[in-house]
Amino acid sequence: MTQTPGPAPRPAVPPPVDVAGSSVGELLSNVMKDVSTLLRQEVALAKAETKAEATKAAKGAGLFGGAGFAGYLVLLFLSVALWQGLENVMDGGWAALIVAALWAVIGTVLYATGRSEFRRINPKPERTVETLQRVPDALKGERS
Repeated sequence: MTQTPGPAPRPAVPPPVDVAGSSVGELLSNVMKDVSTLLRQEVALAKAETKAEATKAAKGAGLFGGAGFAGYLVLLFLSVALWQGLENVMDGGWAALIVAALWAVIGTVLYATGRSEFRRINPKPERTVETLQRVPDALKGERS
């Protein structure tokens, strides 16, 4: 079982800068640079969160695939068991029935494990949404 990483470390907030001697062009340039950096960081965070959730989804899908294959084998062995059991009522048919029951157990376990993996998926990038909600206040100069 893999552990999800904790919250991403936040960069240190620089102290307020005296802008009394700065031109409007310099101030706008600084704001645009900061917004650009913020957006790049948010995109990187969203990519990381999405990749982690996609990995969980792929694992669950693989387990569902295994459950589907096991279900196929259950039908195959049950069909053979019924056919042999009805045709000649010999020990071979009962052996095939036991094998089919074993595959039914394996399929059930794979299905339950896959279902629990899918229930753990969170498609919403929580940290990205949280930090994006702070952007309007940051642009106004407020700190949270």
